[in-house]
Amino acid sequence: MTSDHDAALDAGRDIRVLLVDDQELVRRGFAALLANEPGIEVVGEAEDGAQGIAETWRTRPDVVLMDIRMPRMDGLDATRAICGDDRLRTTKVLVLTTFALDEYVYEALRAGASGFLLKDTPPRLLLEAIRAAAEGDVLISPAMTRRLVADLVRRPVSRPGDPGPLDVLSEREREVLAEVARGKTNAEIGAALFMSPLTAKTHVSRILGKLNARDRAQLVVIGYETGLVSPGE
Repeated sequence: MTSDHDAALDAGRDIRVLLVDDQELVRRGFAALLANEPGIEVVGEAEDGAQGIAETWRTRPDVVLMDIRMPRMDGLDATRAICGDDRLRTTKVLVLTTFALDEYVYEALRAGASGFLLKDTPPRLLLEAIRAAAEGDVLISPAMTRRLVADLVRRPVSRPGDPGPLDVLSEREREVLAEVARGKTNAEIGAALFMSPLTAKTHVSRILGKLNARDRAQLVVIGYETGLVSPGE
């Protein structure tokens, strides 16, 4: 079933973006960039996580650009609150970080963030990431995501080799999930598994529903944690 949120995006409505960062200069920079981009609208700003949650409720954005290190409430707690609330299920969070291996990035992915970006990401990639997150489709920088998640599953908190959560999937769905976990797009999945991109997208949607995952970012984590794919593949 298509949600009102998805229908609005399909109809060409602007992608609504909320900026959450404790540095005003950073927020202004992002706002200036996005203001000149057709199809994207900045609907609000917040200077810490608590205010970011409040603004998310007030503005109901499609995408939140969330800094991690902020006073009062950091971006990790705010991401967990937003992504853990089913009433905000259509809102996607992109985490902003200064360091590619920032410790908080791992927890943000576990908390439900749709992806992450370095603050010095080129404008073109930032815009692509926002659109991808809004569509619930392809993660930005799949190679970086694979590297980070691969490192995550080596940690003691991971559960590699436990396939239990995948029992609900068919063999074909497991094959598709493995390709998603490797960071492939629907077109790449189709080419690898000899199916059309549309069929691949349909499989991904079914997998999301069966595993109760918010988006592809969580599927990547699930793929590694269950041992379906291994670090370094």
